[in-house]
Amino acid sequence: MKVRKLAVEGALEFTPRVFQDARGLFVSPFQEEAFAAAAGRRLFPVAQTNHSRSSRGVVRGVHYTTTPPGTAKYVYCARGAALDIVVDIRVGSPTYGAVDAVLLDQADFRCMYFPVGVGHAFVALADDTVMSYMLSGSYVAEQELALRALDPALGLPIPDDVERLLSDRDRVAITLAEARAQGLLPRYEECRRIEAALMPPLDVAVPA
Repeated sequence: MKVRKLAVEGALEFTPRVFQDARGLFVSPFQEEAFAAAAGRRLFPVAQTNHSRSSRGVVRGVHYTTTPPGTAKYVYCARGAALDIVVDIRVGSPTYGAVDAVLLDQADFRCMYFPVGVGHAFVALADDTVMSYMLSGSYVAEQELALRALDPALGLPIPDDVERLLSDRDRVAITLAEARAQGLLPRYEECRRIEAALMPPLDVAVPA
């Protein structure tokens, strides 16, 4: 399992080894030992798993959970291809405003870890793109918030060669500046405290 730190503090990319032969393939998208070595802690207790299927051009997000309670995610693409995007919306974070994106697909099966408090969006690059999530918290509608994915201030790397398809909720979502002015953004230190409670640190070296 290869590991890479992303531009958003605490976010990680994982690339597992894919075993292929004439029968098909086998892959382990999540491996606890590799995650612990990279993050310095075990993965959160999984409260819910999600599965989504999207047509090419679908843009989902930017979604986040009110903090508290906050939600951490571990995501991979089981079929198709998507540009998965993490946005640091944690006020006080050393990387506040930073954006990073990873191509998730059924060839390399890269995965992304989203720490508590960050924003998540993705763009489906192929029809029948299936995304799979593990989450630290259960879905509660009133705790789920959204920012406008097309907000110029975010500058998300959404490809120009796809017809962008958004839900009604995402189309009318507020901007990052509006959310901050309304006090709706997570606070970095609180996010870190919640994450530490969910995932107590281990006595392992974190790779540079």
